Amino acid sequence: MTEPVNVPIVASSAPRYAHAGDAGADLVAAEAVRLEPGERALVGTGVRIALPDGHAAFVVPRSGLAAKHGITIVNAPGTIDAGYRGEIRVALLNTDSREAYDVAVGDRIAQLIVMPVQQAVFVPVDELPDSARGEGGFGSTGYQAGETAVSNEETQSK
Repeated sequence: MTEPVNVPIVASSAPRYAHAGDAGADLVAAEAVRLEPGERALVGTGVRIALPDGHAAFVVPRSGLAAKHGITIVNAPGTIDAGYRGEIRVALLNTDSREAYDVAVGDRIAQLIVMPVQQAVFVPVDELPDSARGEGGFGSTGYQAGETAVSNEETQSK
């Protein structure tokens, strides 16, 4: 396990990890919002952080809200750069076509994952090196109806 990183925070309610070893800390709503079916809203958390250089935070949906109520995040994952000092706001979306969903102050609405990140140096070249996957994109590792699923290892050995 890596050492925790200190993240300065201004908040009335700091994000909390529900269990030891969790990757995401729960963010809670700082305002009440009603999400009608198909509606989205930017919900404040009252949290402002100062990430150290070389780190980013990612705001991701809570699986329980998604499974039970169809509540997700429009731009998941939302990226918080190290230089951002504003309030973390969550773009919630109610995907349920029939039921409205009420968010109350203090409800857990998303998770915050803090990770080290590395900037890339993009080097122009005329061609890219070959790889086992090649140009295979969306659905290229899946299977079609009537076929048996094949693992990547089996595909590469053929």
